[in-house]
Amino acid sequence: MKTLSFIILISFYSWTNAQNVSVLFEELDPAVVTIEVTEYKIKDQRFSTLGGLGSGVIISSDGLILTASHVVESANKVSVKLQNGSSLPADVLLSSSAADVALLKLRKVPPNIKFVKLGSSNAAKIGEQIIVIGAPLGLEHSLSVGHISRKMKKNMITNGEMAGFIQTDASINQGNSGGPMFNMNGELIGIVSFILSKSGGFEGLGFAVDIETARKTLFDVNSFWTGFDGLFLNEVIAGVLNTPQRSGVLIQHVTPNSFADNIGIKAGFVQGEIFGQKLWLGGDIILSIQGLSCNTPHDLGNIKQQIENLKVGDQVLIEVLRKGDVFVLEANFTE
Repeated sequence: MKTLSFIILISFYSWTNAQNVSVLFEELDPAVVTIEVTEYKIKDQRFSTLGGLGSGVIISSDGLILTASHVVESANKVSVKLQNGSSLPADVLLSSSAADVALLKLRKVPPNIKFVKLGSSNAAKIGEQIIVIGAPLGLEHSLSVGHISRKMKKNMITNGEMAGFIQTDASINQGNSGGPMFNMNGELIGIVSFILSKSGGFEGLGFAVDIETARKTLFDVNSFWTGFDGLFLNEVIAGVLNTPQRSGVLIQHVTPNSFADNIGIKAGFVQGEIFGQKLWLGGDIILSIQGLSCNTPHDLGNIKQQIENLKVGDQVLIEVLRKGDVFVLEANFTE
């Protein structure tokens, strides 16, 4: 009898859980969109047109959409396909390749548009169930169910911090990129970014940018940190690049007309790969900011605190390694 009761209990739990997931999907799916991008490239003195597909999610009544940066980074034209099948043009407002998140906005917002609530990825715990909705392999509005397998920091620097990611065993494939990860309260806690795979298909290792990283990168705008993306070098890569200290921040991208651009920070311009890490080489390596060395991730927290305490007109000092020489860039802080 005890065994039978246990089986009945498990069956009831499974049925109840399936019902909860079904209700969540129906509630959230209208806010999930398919991102269609068009890229124009010159080939043999002629234009060729390439198309791409990703996913996204509407987060406000005025048509703001979160997706992955790599979905739209090379797009000349972006269209957003809603659940009802209609396609609407959208513009890329902000994008960070370091965090792999981008913010879009619909040019025309339809009435009664559905949007989702942002949750807290900090509060999410390993083992919690999550759902992912997107367009894997072009199959729009597909549902995947899984759990949080791990929470981790990646060595990409965005808004002065290491980018945070959520690992999941929920099935993720090409076309899921940019799609939402929800907790079981229906709150958005991540944006699907990438998978680790030897076969090219899903092998149980999917990753989403956590919503705290997306929020800080796209909404907590700081004129200093939003001017560049960087790669925090570990001791091995720092040694390969012959840095004069055990680490530093290798600049990947610089935003035109930003504080980083105006002070003279240079971005990488040659794409390469070191020990499996894809990166842009040839740019500056920041060694210290305001006299504080960039040796450990903890140092970044101290540096960020100092920068946030600066007032307009205060002096900013950035020590960089460029073409084998070390020198200091100077400027007065601006908001």
